[in-house]
This record gives sequence, structure tokens and C-alpha cells, in this order.
Amino acid sequence: MSEKELQEFLSVCNVYKGFGEGDSRQEVLRGMDFQVRKGEFCVLLGPSGSGKSTLLNIIGGIDSADDGYISIAGDKLRDMDEKALTRYRRKHLGYVFQLYNLIPNLNVKENIEVGAYLSDDPLDIDELLNTLGLWDHRYKLPNQLSGGQQQRTSIGRAIVKNPDILLCDEPTGALDYNTSKEILKLIEDVNQKYGNTVIMVTHNNAIQDMADHVIKLRDGVVRKNIVNENKISAVDLDW
Repeated sequence: MSEKELQEFLSVCNVYKGFGEGDSRQEVLRGMDFQVRKGEFCVLLGPSGSGKSTLLNIIGGIDSADDGYISIAGDKLRDMDEKALTRYRRKHLGYVFQLYNLIPNLNVKENIEVGAYLSDDPLDIDELLNTLGLWDHRYKLPNQLSGGQQQRTSIGRAIVKNPDILLCDEPTGALDYNTSKEILKLIEDVNQKYGNTVIMVTHNNAIQDMADHVIKLRDGVVRKNIVNENKISAVDLDW
């Protein structure tokens, strides 16, 4: 991949999105425009209603833009039919949500294996269980786990696919302070070890300090586009 392709691995190009009709229509995204390099840890930062999750859903192929486009490694999502979009989601994307969405009657290892079945080139599950700190819990069911352990399992299910992009929507929103920092450190470790591009939505200002790239959003537009020259480790975050 050339330097230009690395620079423009993920391109968000003049994206608009609104909901509703007529007088009740609300414009949520009003011309989003930025690029993310391959392997970057990028934070989309903004208050509730700034368009963060809507944008993440469009990047993830869950929703579509009204105008403008998203491209990944030169492939434009708007040019894909439903079959191609499904293939794109399977090939390129891993999702981590605030709610863990684990399958209750499968143990930790089996929940992660669900993600592996979707990949042509999955990571080694046993190695990943060790990286996640879940080896000793691999045969436990979700209801036998803490919130942090459930989120680790959710991250494992997303990352075992070895996706190009890991999309994280408020992944620490349901967790306490110490567990949140543990999960952020884990995502940091995953980014550094496996080289996945991480796009994380958050309203927590402190998290921007651990990112390579910060996109600050407000009222559906990019207010600031910052490359972080002095990022710190997740373990050193404080809020």
C-alpha cells in the first residue's frame, strides 16, 4: 500500500445525513470530511447529539449517507449492493458496543469463536484469550463474568476476525472508572499488537489524550481535526 493509500485508508467525504420528513426533519451530519490513516487510533469526540454514533453506523455500513461517501482502501460504500456491503462488513469491520451483546448460552471461548467463523484469516483464539486476560475464564458463561470481563469477550469476538477497522461505540460507557481504564488499555494493546485501525466514539474528553488522531464534532460538523503529537498511555489517563 502506497503512502497516499495509507494516508487516506478511511476517507469520510462531505457526508450528510438527516432523519424525518418536512418540518420535523433533523439534519444530523452536515458535511463531515476527514481522513484516517491505516493503523491509527482515532477518537470521534463530542457531546450527545453531535452525530458521532450516526457517523460510526455509516462507516460500519449499518446506515447509509444521504450525500457524500465513505471509502475504505479506495472502495466506496455507496457503490456496493447489499451483498457487497455484507462482505465488506465481514472482511473489514469489527464492532464493540457499550452493551456487550454476548450469546448467553455460549461460554467465553465459544462467543469469541462466533467472530472467527466470519473470517477467512482469524487470529489464534488461544493466543487472543491470553492477550485479553480471559484464559482462566474461557469456559465461563456470560452471567458468570464481571462487566469488564464481558466487554473483554466482546472485544475478543470483534478482533478475532482480524478486521482492518475496529469500531468502538462508547465501549466503556457502562463500566466503572478502573474497569474503563483496563478496557481502554486493552484496546490500545490490540491496536499496537495487531495494527487494526481503531475508530472510537466517546464523549469522555480524557480519552482523546491516548489517541493518535482526534476528530472533535459538534452539531454534525467537524470542529477540530487534531493529530496528537504527545499522546499518553491509557494507564496514565485521569478523569
